[in-house]
Amino acid sequence: DAKHLVPNKMRDFFCTINLDQEEVFRTQVVEKSSSPYFGEEFYFEIPRTFQWLSFYIYDKSVLQKDLRIGKVSIKKEDLCNYTGKENWFMLQPVDSNSEVQGKVHLELKLNELITDNGSVCQQLVVHIKECHGLPLINGQNCDPYATVSLVGPSRNDQKKTKVKKKTSNPQFNETFYFEVTRSSSYTKKSQFQVEEEDIEKLEVRVDLWNNGNLVQDVFLGEIKVPVKVLKNDSFQAWYLLQPKENGNKSSKTDDLGSLRLNICYTEDCVLPSEYYASLRNLLLKSSDVQPISASAAYILCEVCRDKYDAVLPLVRLLLHHHKLVPFVAAVAELDLKDTQEANTIFRGNSLATRCVDEMMKIVGKHYLKVTLKPVIDEICESPKPCEIDPIKLREGDNVEINMENLRYYVDKVFREIVRSSISCPTLMCDIFYSLRHLAAKRFPNDPHVQYSAVSSFVFLRFFAVAVVSPHTFHLRPHHPDAQTSRTLTLISKAIQTLGSWGSLTKSKLSSFKETFMCEFFKTFQEEKFTESVKKFLDDVSSTESKEPSGVSEPVHLKEGEMYKRAQGRTRIGKKNFKKRWFCLTSREFTYHKQQDKEPIFTIPIKNILAVEKLDECSFNKKNMFQVLHGEKPLYIQANNCVEASEWIEALCRVTRCNQKRLSFYHPSAFLNGNWLCCKATIENSVGCARCTADVPADTQIEIDGDRETERIYSLFTINRSKLQKLEEACGSIAVYQGPRKEPDDYSNFTIEDSVATFHTLQQIIDTVEKLDESHEKYQKKRSSSAKYGSE
Repeated sequence: DAKHLVPNKMRDFFCTINLDQEEVFRTQVVEKSSSPYFGEEFYFEIPRTFQWLSFYIYDKSVLQKDLRIGKVSIKKEDLCNYTGKENWFMLQPVDSNSEVQGKVHLELKLNELITDNGSVCQQLVVHIKECHGLPLINGQNCDPYATVSLVGPSRNDQKKTKVKKKTSNPQFNETFYFEVTRSSSYTKKSQFQVEEEDIEKLEVRVDLWNNGNLVQDVFLGEIKVPVKVLKNDSFQAWYLLQPKENGNKSSKTDDLGSLRLNICYTEDCVLPSEYYASLRNLLLKSSDVQPISASAAYILCEVCRDKYDAVLPLVRLLLHHHKLVPFVAAVAELDLKDTQEANTIFRGNSLATRCVDEMMKIVGKHYLKVTLKPVIDEICESPKPCEIDPIKLREGDNVEINMENLRYYVDKVFREIVRSSISCPTLMCDIFYSLRHLAAKRFPNDPHVQYSAVSSFVFLRFFAVAVVSPHTFHLRPHHPDAQTSRTLTLISKAIQTLGSWGSLTKSKLSSFKETFMCEFFKTFQEEKFTESVKKFLDDVSSTESKEPSGVSEPVHLKEGEMYKRAQGRTRIGKKNFKKRWFCLTSREFTYHKQQDKEPIFTIPIKNILAVEKLDECSFNKKNMFQVLHGEKPLYIQANNCVEASEWIEALCRVTRCNQKRLSFYHPSAFLNGNWLCCKATIENSVGCARCTADVPADTQIEIDGDRETERIYSLFTINRSKLQKLEEACGSIAVYQGPRKEPDDYSNFTIEDSVATFHTLQQIIDTVEKLDESHEKYQKKRSSSAKYGSE
């Protein structure tokens, strides 16, 4: 949220998230506010290098260009200082001289020349090769050129490259020569006097500009390299473009307002897979360790202050290697030992419940979409008043009509859920089956506990949470407005209650704190809903095989607006780009003239042969990819790098089991009678580059096991002191005999078997130390090969 943006004025605001100058996300517009609350979450993989993560606040305008009020920019190197915490940031003014991105490739050389009379002078050679990742100007590729200057206390020699048209990755390949010192016999007067010691003060400056033609040129960034670092060597390096020194300097920063952000940023250096073998094996055999509290996976979650940090990579790693079900069963059994009453089963925030929560978010993503998205869309796009709390009713509201509307929505959501058991992923069913039987074993005299063990997850922690926060589960693009949020909250409460009816022995209505909800539920026939819930819970906790959900109903995977290159030729013979609405399901990939219109073009998923990036040089456009199928390639331009990466990943994931997938493709387009990449003149010739996507064993979940193991290694490293304290605790007889010393250090640790736990801890510490050495070697190798100015 933001506050005090425009004092004493109510405006319509929205916020964008930018990687350097590239917008990757945009919030919805908050109308008529000076302190807007956005309340939106965005999670994304960063597909390219960047310097700044920026947040821009805009004042929405109907007739004119949206006005940028201010920004918060955080350097990549500083993101770790803010991660995991809420911070208020003062908005800074938006200055064109500070809005830069991209990098430039230079080769610099200092030559010594011998003149005709035998004296020596020095010459600087600057070869500007290329630039990469320059920003779009007004949504289009820029027309860049560079100025190369040799600057000193008494000189400023400047030279200029040619303008390159419509490209963000210009290839300049121009060389410039500058005299650094003159021979002592040189007598011609000049506009500067250069002494030998002045070399210490000279620097090469390269400025990038967008050629404005009839309007003012736009500054794109600059770099400075001191001449003294060259000595007599020649070297080349990539330099990140920097803002002007006077950029973003203003005294008017106090009246722009402030923005509250919660940023979580992680960056891992992932080594080759063989380096993680020991740690990976130690974690994967956790479910076989007796007791489970002595396993490496359990210890990981014990030593991490925030269990969420540990649970996410752990669940993903165990999922990837098909070891999650036995581990969840083992930690759930430990959890049940401490559960004294059946009606509180799995209601806490234990390791078992967190693991199941994360598993459902990862595995159940498509299940939620196919089950809830249509009805959630209806509620959000055509909302009916549903408020039934007398205190919150507004003047003119009719509580009877509101109750009917709410009942209609609750019935529809409930009906979709209880009919969805055939779509429930097999892994979820396997875990629910284990939980159900463990609960029945723990409380053999309670016939309802087997249902409450499952409903506490599938209703309370899965469907009800997705209903109240559809944007978090990618069911909606943005946080719903206040009235719709209230409607979803009431529906979620009702779904939680209906889900528990199959497992409650006491009066159902006594579970409500609010009188108005009791009145609402008097209209429900308890027996009818109870039977439906029990049948659904029986189905989703069964290990019997089910048909894949795609057989009966296609799973909606992704949709959005992008640009596609026309498949045919226009009347004047030129192919153009048109904005279209794209939709991907488990059966087909389509594009439409507008959302909710009939598809113009359809590609069955089974016909897709490859999905790959397209070189920018093909059409001088960024963020392009190609879908290869039986006909000509479909060329598509996404709106930003994150969107392009997500579409490519989604399309690859759903097509990777296609039997006729290509092994080779053309990275560029076929234009003017030849392929731009390999110059082949036959349009249907075999590709010249190997396809990037291999065929995986698991097409449902895309997980990088090495990356997750690296994340776990980082967590062990951060919590090394706790590992050592736990090791001391196991070795000390005071832990399990007599009073515990220093309770803050290890009183909360679960130590059932001190010998087994001690043994596992030694293995963890040894493995982590070996990985430390591997990382140190890598960093030394990297730093020794790095050059001045390189990334």
